[in-house]
Amino acid sequence: MSRIPTLSSPFLLGFDEVERALDRVAKGSDGYPPYNVERIAVPGQPERLRITLAVAGFARDQLDVTLEEKELVIRGRQAEEPQRTFLHRGIAARQFQRTFVLAEGMHVIGAELKNGLLSVDLIRPEPERVVRRIAIATDE
Repeated sequence: MSRIPTLSSPFLLGFDEVERALDRVAKGSDGYPPYNVERIAVPGQPERLRITLAVAGFARDQLDVTLEEKELVIRGRQAEEPQRTFLHRGIAARQFQRTFVLAEGMHVIGAELKNGLLSVDLIRPEPERVVRRIAIATDE
């Protein structure tokens, strides 16, 4: 089955990387852990976003938040405890990786673990508007 590119318009030039990023995000979402993305309004400051993941049972040293190129990658790894014998195990010790592709200019300003929720705050400063005149060469 052939796939029709989403960004195939002849007026959208150089967006191949965006399309690849959209493909990576679509393939990498299994639903765990659940998360929220919210906009936080701070008067007089640039737009802020907060990503909050439900990571109950994870300690700070079992979580890793990294910025890799334009991707925010959040990983969780829990070690198995062989000395424990469970009669019922409903809370699985499982690993996860959640990836968020960030737009150009987005900055991670911090992360906090509180009450089983990992929050990562991002900010997008207003881009500087630049208009540049392009000289037109002639054959003459």
